[in-house]
Amino acid sequence: MFSLFGLCSLLFFLYLRPQEAIPSLQAIPALNLCAVLAALGLVIDVRLHRAEVAPAPTLRWVLLLGLWGILATFVKAGSSAAYDGFNRILIPWVVMVLIAHGVTSFRSFQIMVGTLLLLGLTIAGIGVHQAHQPFGCFQLKDAWADRELAGGKYDGRPCETNRECFTGDIEPGADYLCERPGLLGTSSIGHGRVRYRGILQDPNEMALAIGMVVPFAFAFWERRRKVLRALLAGLTVILVGMCTVYTQSRGGQLVFIAVLGSYFVRRFGLVSGAVSGLLIGVPILLLGGRSGAEADSSANERAEALYAGIDMIRSSPVLGVGITQFVEHHFITAHNSYLLALAEMGLPGLFLWSSTLYLSMKILVVALRRYAGRPEAQVAMTWAMALLASYCGLLVGIFFLSFSYHVVLFVYLGLAGAFYNACRRHDPEFEVRYSLLDAGFVMAADVMVTGAIFVMSRLKVD
Repeated sequence: MFSLFGLCSLLFFLYLRPQEAIPSLQAIPALNLCAVLAALGLVIDVRLHRAEVAPAPTLRWVLLLGLWGILATFVKAGSSAAYDGFNRILIPWVVMVLIAHGVTSFRSFQIMVGTLLLLGLTIAGIGVHQAHQPFGCFQLKDAWADRELAGGKYDGRPCETNRECFTGDIEPGADYLCERPGLLGTSSIGHGRVRYRGILQDPNEMALAIGMVVPFAFAFWERRRKVLRALLAGLTVILVGMCTVYTQSRGGQLVFIAVLGSYFVRRFGLVSGAVSGLLIGVPILLLGGRSGAEADSSANERAEALYAGIDMIRSSPVLGVGITQFVEHHFITAHNSYLLALAEMGLPGLFLWSSTLYLSMKILVVALRRYAGRPEAQVAMTWAMALLASYCGLLVGIFFLSFSYHVVLFVYLGLAGAFYNACRRHDPEFEVRYSLLDAGFVMAADVMVTGAIFVMSRLKVD
């Protein structure tokens, strides 16, 4: 599989972002090069008949979603905003299409999810290391942006509070924060909340991304029950659990519980699985999470964002306000992917976006039903369950994050498409269709979620 090297390299540079930490890599367009390598590899695989690629069931929905989002943005906010919206969704869309159609066998699929598992463990390890570093002073380059995003330059001075960083040998007029330094130039935020960098610089998004790789460790152990793989599964739960606590992300902790719970319920039954998931997950929830005035302030801001999003929907229910335009109407983003898709792309946009998620999960459910009790299809059963558990965590996590166009979401949409093509390689009759009943179910789910968001925003704000 010639596309595999490019795809794994693309994941490496998307997640770890070494190009941001190593000056010699900053001049190299690593992401573009990896995407080109993956695309060329896919073309070579097809031309040499090494792969027979069938369009993923989600492909047309992703394309329709992109076209509708850009059209809605153009109509509501003009050509400049439409161009910005196109740039916002381009990389996630390309990543999804390449993964969905560049992986056509279970061997390649295992390499892809193994890469994601190793990347998740690396990021979790960096987070745990960061959490145990002493606080130090960071000089901010841009006082507003750096407080929220990538941090500043570590100047080596120890501290316990922000006030201490404004004493001694300081640069006149500079602003400082007291945070924990980490590997690869990372730093904590909010006085100790661990985070990574790049697309995972937000602690909540970091917690979601690492929580979703946990089922892959279980799947590798299930594929070959060796001592080392059992140790890998245990290490994954411990390391990801610790890092999730250190992020202080309440949503991330719910993701961790949802992933464990869904996986254990499938493996051990409803009662035993739920109990097992709770025994492991609840301590994580009790240990982590912010409290006090800062947590209350964050909750109030998010409720206000939900309230503002509902008003945007009322003003433009069909087209929305346009991709990337939520923050032009409110001072923070929606912090809810379902609301963000609805507010920025209207009711049709939410339907297309939800249909893409629904179809991705339906691929896995159909596979679990089709291959149940068939020993020769055990590999498909194992990876369908692992990916479905990841999706359960994803659906929980994106309820608290603006993840509608996030590249991590589209990586997993791509994995569902890759799984579909891997199944078809061994079972050409494997099909997943989208019926009117499916459309009705998606519409009903959208109505229920929107109603729940409306009630939550009113109760909190009022």
